[in-house]
Amino acid sequence: MPDIQTLLIWTIPVLFAITVHETAHGWVASKLGDHSARMMGRLTLNPIKHIDPVGTILVPAFLYFTSGFIFGWAKPVPVNFNALRSPKKDMLWVAIAGPASNFIMAIVWLIIILLAVNIDSQFLIDMGQVGVQMNLILAVLNLLPLPPLDGGRVVSSLLSRKLSYQYDQLEPYGLYILLGLLFLGVFQWVVFPIVKIIQQFMFSVTGLI
Repeated sequence: MPDIQTLLIWTIPVLFAITVHETAHGWVASKLGDHSARMMGRLTLNPIKHIDPVGTILVPAFLYFTSGFIFGWAKPVPVNFNALRSPKKDMLWVAIAGPASNFIMAIVWLIIILLAVNIDSQFLIDMGQVGVQMNLILAVLNLLPLPPLDGGRVVSSLLSRKLSYQYDQLEPYGLYILLGLLFLGVFQWVVFPIVKIIQQFMFSVTGLI
């Protein structure tokens, strides 16, 4: 069984990744006219406000104790797209805010690695590596063009109203489609290769590899 230090190395980056992701959605939505997340107290980096019993606790715990790997998701921030000043156009910016925040967080963790190398802290180096990887995985996964993932919202915002309506009809089945894709190896054949390319680029630019 992994020790407490290993648990912290995985848990802290995952909690930050999913919390910042959801807060970013709500913050951009608020800037564009929808204050649902603010009124419900979800514009906060307090992870307790974003905990989903299954995605934030059960699934990560199961993965951690069976494989030592942690991955999860938070409770989605409420967004009323009809309250946005320009619903169809603004939906793109609200959707892209989550993955964009994860790319930014990956850069922050990369900086932490660079600082940790200078002070010779293996704990922070390991945590930073997990932080980079988890944020890139979350960003790339959410950009898959499948409703209700963020990538699906982006595609919907770019389609004509008729096509957008037809495309959005996939949303009730999106989770099942995603689970099917995961079973068929979308992580292995799509997500992980893209993450690996971005990660290697980031590490090579900073001289870490």
